[in-house]
Amino acid sequence: MRNGKPKTNKYSRPSTSRSREKGVEKAGRPVIQADRFLDELKNDLIAFFQINGDDSFTQEQVLDHFDVADRRMKLILHGLLGELLEEGSIVRQADGTYRADANANTVEGVVDHVNSRFAFVIPTTVNGERSERDDHIWVSTDDLNGAVDGDRVRVIRFTDSRNRGRRIEGKVESVIERGRTELVGRIEVWPAYGYVVADSKKIYDDIYIPKEKLGGANDDEKVIVRITKFPDALSSKQRFEGEVITVLGVAGQNDTEMHAILAEFGLPINFPEDVEQEAEAIPTKILKKDLAKRRDMRDVTTFTIDPVDAKDFDDALSVQVLDNGNYEIGIHIADVTHYVLPGSRLEEEAYKRATSVYLVDRVVPMLPEKLSNGLCSLRPNEDKLTFSAVFELTPDARIVNEWFGRTAIHSNRRFSYEEAQEILNTSAGDYLAELQLLNELAYKLRNERFKHGAINFETTEIRFRLDENGVPLGVYTKLRQDTNKLIEEFMLLANKRVAEFVHSLSKQNKAGAENTMVYRVHEGPDEEKLRQFADFAARLGYKLNVDEEKLSSSMNRFMASIEGKPEAGMLSQLAVRTMSKARYSTEDIGHFGLAFRRYSHFTSPIRRYPDMMAHRLLQHYLDRGKPADREPLEDQCKHASAREKMASDAERASIKYKQVEFMSRMPADQTFAGVISGVTEFGIFVEITENNCEGLVRMQDLSDDFYEFDKDNYRIIGSRHKKMYTFGDAVEVRVKETNLARRSMDFMLVSDKAGHATDSGNRRSGRRDSERGSREGGASSRSSSSGRSSGKRSSGPAPKGENRRGGRGRR
Repeated sequence: MRNGKPKTNKYSRPSTSRSREKGVEKAGRPVIQADRFLDELKNDLIAFFQINGDDSFTQEQVLDHFDVADRRMKLILHGLLGELLEEGSIVRQADGTYRADANANTVEGVVDHVNSRFAFVIPTTVNGERSERDDHIWVSTDDLNGAVDGDRVRVIRFTDSRNRGRRIEGKVESVIERGRTELVGRIEVWPAYGYVVADSKKIYDDIYIPKEKLGGANDDEKVIVRITKFPDALSSKQRFEGEVITVLGVAGQNDTEMHAILAEFGLPINFPEDVEQEAEAIPTKILKKDLAKRRDMRDVTTFTIDPVDAKDFDDALSVQVLDNGNYEIGIHIADVTHYVLPGSRLEEEAYKRATSVYLVDRVVPMLPEKLSNGLCSLRPNEDKLTFSAVFELTPDARIVNEWFGRTAIHSNRRFSYEEAQEILNTSAGDYLAELQLLNELAYKLRNERFKHGAINFETTEIRFRLDENGVPLGVYTKLRQDTNKLIEEFMLLANKRVAEFVHSLSKQNKAGAENTMVYRVHEGPDEEKLRQFADFAARLGYKLNVDEEKLSSSMNRFMASIEGKPEAGMLSQLAVRTMSKARYSTEDIGHFGLAFRRYSHFTSPIRRYPDMMAHRLLQHYLDRGKPADREPLEDQCKHASAREKMASDAERASIKYKQVEFMSRMPADQTFAGVISGVTEFGIFVEITENNCEGLVRMQDLSDDFYEFDKDNYRIIGSRHKKMYTFGDAVEVRVKETNLARRSMDFMLVSDKAGHATDSGNRRSGRRDSERGSREGGASSRSSSSGRSSGKRSSGPAPKGENRRGGRGRR
């Protein structure tokens, strides 16, 4: 800007603050840590140019803006401008003026619109994962430039971040790609138009539907809407327009809500007709030519052990005692790739889905039912085509020989986990000797695995008792018994040895070229996160040694020490969160949690596409094929990892919905014992001990004091009475509000861990902003009430103390 006044705001005003943000690397250029006055001033200069990115300035205009008249300060600013020019943060124009380099501090990332007032842009790392939390860029809703949750955007990152308390700030420059073009929600139909209230907690304004695009939807039905108009880049209002493309049914009905969850996460409900037709055309009879190149193991004792309600049995175990006293254990996996061929519609759809999805009351399979429950399911008393890993094991579970290849088997018996466990417990029943042998070997394999550094993370699985209409009658946790662990141990063995075997075949290649394989990889934990967790655990009286050489044994002792304690579930979750997320990759980096040098997924091709990839690669190398092209396989791995996350998110959403539905049926005055499972600036999360249902006690409902959030110590502290609520504390609560549409619950505190009664009145706690939110959750700005008094919907914030959106889960 050669003439006129530059923009001035919190980024471009001169600063005297000394508290600064550590820099974050981007494309090799660091955002400098400003812990000295010169760094402060330099950051202010950068921010000034970024805010006024469309304009250019002379040195005198810059000096005038910063009110610099002192000769020494002029020299300092001249020097800092030179540094910025040298670093590439600003560029010099032909006329001698300076302006920000448009590409100097831009980042690509995905919008996470965590609160109606602000969002975070999350950059992605080189391997496609979410970046570390400290790298996330805070963006005011006013600066989203038309972007909405899930969009991939280009964001300008401001280096001056003092006003966010160690947060990098920025503004969206442009939308690269829309994250979603369809939304799921409940429709409100008016005479001349309709509105859809989105199910997504991160869409804060309703979608306007013209009358001619209502698609026959009736009031209060769940619908899928295609977005035809996204928010205007020049407006701070997130206004959408759309058209109804699918009516799912009446809101609140079980099938409607489960279909809505699938649609919300972009997961399919039905198979395309041509895919079903292709599956139906596959012959069911096994021909002689199918057996010609297979090892025939149909006469070996074989059985399956699966959940009682399973319909797809993709793994079986065979057992026989050898003359030398060793045991031959076969791990037989459904040969899905015999039926699903490259280039077919079945293959295309399997890759697109990448995984089966397990909701509370149903499975959405990766493959059509004829394959998943029929041809590929290792049902008892039927010949089946399999891909097998066969091991000769000594009595102490050492591997003497191994063989991999295609086989034919005949399962003699189908066990549920409970049936097999009963036989072990009572020492009576079918195949007792075989089950006892497998159990003994599994124990030895597991002990050896832990000896080599595997970490014993026991996760809690929530299950429901449902009536014929899908209404939850009870909530319980799945019990892991020896039979569960038996199957798990042999699947781990097969997955590990397949990966090692493919690697060993690399020596056949010219110059020892490495065979490309699909691995399940798991990096080690972030050291800083681990130390923070260890410090917190120490405050609760638990010891965790985070030294690299002793971590696994120390973590296992820690997990054993918390077993049975009220805080065990939450501490386990926190421990898991210090770890990286497992993913698929062609990069051979090992699996930290299992302590395996190499590990693949081979044992579940009916429900996981990467297992199909592993089967094809294994056969390719058994046929002495050359190393496969890594790049397309890596792209497939990234796709599979992303789809796995979507499926996991949908599963959690269905569990949360049923938990809220279950709690909504409880008597209003019933109280529950619970444990504080999370602490945030807007309240405390409480997990009910008997059913693992979690809800939020909001700050405004803690009316006996003004509570402040102590982030470092996972607690809130009353400013007057110094009363503390800390992660892991035992409390008693009752249900205040359930919101099925948002899958959320609010609790009221009845008593604290000392049993002192709390004031449950309606006085506010003194918070200045009762709707204060964070990225983990909080109240939002849109009503979830179905009542209405006019055609216009309020766009303002909710009144203080009113929970208009029902809160959000911290996960």
